[in-house]
Amino acid sequence: MVFLLLERFTLMAFAAALEPLRLANRMANKPLYEWQLISENGETVRCSNGTEVAVSGGMGDIANDALIVVCGGVNVQRATTPGVLSWLRKRARYGNPVAGICTGAWTLAKAGLLDGHRATIHWENHDALIEDFPEIILTKSVFVIHGKRMTSAGGTAPLDLMLTLITNDEGADLAHAIADQLVYSAIRTTRDTQRLSIPARIGVRHPKLAQVIALMENHIEDPISPADLADQVDMSTRQLERLFRRYLNRSPKRYYMELRLERARNLLMQTDMSVISVALATGFTSPSHFSKCYRAHYDTTPYRERGAHASPEAAD
Repeated sequence: MVFLLLERFTLMAFAAALEPLRLANRMANKPLYEWQLISENGETVRCSNGTEVAVSGGMGDIANDALIVVCGGVNVQRATTPGVLSWLRKRARYGNPVAGICTGAWTLAKAGLLDGHRATIHWENHDALIEDFPEIILTKSVFVIHGKRMTSAGGTAPLDLMLTLITNDEGADLAHAIADQLVYSAIRTTRDTQRLSIPARIGVRHPKLAQVIALMENHIEDPISPADLADQVDMSTRQLERLFRRYLNRSPKRYYMELRLERARNLLMQTDMSVISVALATGFTSPSHFSKCYRAHYDTTPYRERGAHASPEAAD
């Protein structure tokens, strides 16, 4: 395997992908896997927490059967240079399987390597990827394997991807033994989703409340009125108001607005969409209303948010 480390990659996701390979070799008492670390120019790479990681070289010729693992992280758009894209396209033409972990999936998408493929990315970047690359069949799975294209979310998700690959190569017994060594009690599959269930996230186990929140999350661009939300879960509007006040200490309208503004902030920071396009994508028909609501919630305007995020000094 060849790990391409992009500038400001996520160390946690990288380690979760690499450590299962080391343990596979150790527990099998033979070299089942070999790997090398590379960067675009062969120089040391700084990850998102500031740690610097040395590499063995830059992008060049590799074996055509080597799995390329693109490790992304913060500001992946800046780290995805024309040189990186050109090399990945070339290697794909030569038949190399390619994986993207954490935001590495964005780099694969930018190279056109995920067109028509099922894929996933860290949930925080999910909406941005949909907006930028609508031709991808995007899921919310922990990881996805679709032919020679593999993607996985950040955090510990690459661990599940690698344990699945080890299972396919060497059998489930070895993969389970590696999971035990890592004190990892359950290997997730492509059927597992990244985020906790709505009841677990909000700390409330009320089926109708969870239903309403799911409706809200699935209708950010075209918000549903409180009356229609209540009707869809067979409640009155007044009952819905009381439900939200009791469990979440806010009105349904306020909660819905916070969801939409959170989505807007993610799009502002992770895409090149115009502020007006972001407003429309999150259900605001008036840019001025969007700006007013955004300022009230985040104490800054969408334009300033975008400007601060675009500044390298601010990012550092």
